[in-house]
Amino acid sequence: MMVQHLKLFREIVHARSVSRGAQVSGVSQSAASQHLQETERLLGVQLLDRSKRPLEVTEAGHLYNEFCRDILRRKQELDEALAQLRGREQGRVRVAAIYSVGLSDMSRLEEELSRRMKEAELQVEYLRPERIYDAVLADQADLGLVSYPESNKEMTAIPWRKERMMVAVAPSHPLAAKAVLSLADLAHRDFVAFDDDLRVGREVRRFLRDSGAQVNLVMHFDNIQTMKEAVALGSSVSLLPVRVLRKDIEEGRLVAIPLEGCALERPLGIIHRRRKKFNRATQVFLELLRQEAAAETESVASGTPPLRY
Repeated sequence: MMVQHLKLFREIVHARSVSRGAQVSGVSQSAASQHLQETERLLGVQLLDRSKRPLEVTEAGHLYNEFCRDILRRKQELDEALAQLRGREQGRVRVAAIYSVGLSDMSRLEEELSRRMKEAELQVEYLRPERIYDAVLADQADLGLVSYPESNKEMTAIPWRKERMMVAVAPSHPLAAKAVLSLADLAHRDFVAFDDDLRVGREVRRFLRDSGAQVNLVMHFDNIQTMKEAVALGSSVSLLPVRVLRKDIEEGRLVAIPLEGCALERPLGIIHRRRKKFNRATQVFLELLRQEAAAETESVASGTPPLRY
């Protein structure tokens, strides 16, 4: 039974007239009469006593009228719920990010997103890089934030920002007092590395190898937080993106020292499915990421870096 047919019967009962019910419903009297007869045939009962004027509703008619009322009320509730859901979906941004895109960064971005679009909701899930690609491809995330982003036939990669790599040591380490380090300073030092299955790990290893720096690899991990904890113990060094060390530096847990002649950077990027149709909130968030990256690049180019180490 179609919704308009349920409404038609309700109008006929309310008006106690097929013609007036049909008129209110915007259908012809003959169409209304045919539908009424068909409904009675399907139900096997008489719904209206047409021998009387105005029409009288039979006991079966009252039951069917209540059924129509309940169905129409549920339909209205469904429409309202779907409207709310569509509204939430239009305001929801699903992001999958590597662990080192810190909570402080995401909190700041969430605040700015909320300022630009009050109803927006940012949902962030932290995953390993390969799982981010899977999540974006499976449409479990609208955007992915990864290091060394790569495009392919199914994925588009947009450069976001570049993070300078520096030597991280504990404040008690012998190198901590130096303003700048040379590659010779790293010779035979205990070194905490990224896992080789991570692109950043392979890039750091290649840089050290090409530079002739002979380090003593003692540990390797798949996430920066664990690497920072290992370095903070005091005896090891590592090459890490200085941006993610900011809080540790402010708290006095770690020191970041530039490496002379080192142009090593970790590029971060935004990935999304090709031909992905973004909702309004995702469009706003993507523009926010681009504007932040552009502002940071301009600030660094002008000689006033936004971060103080």
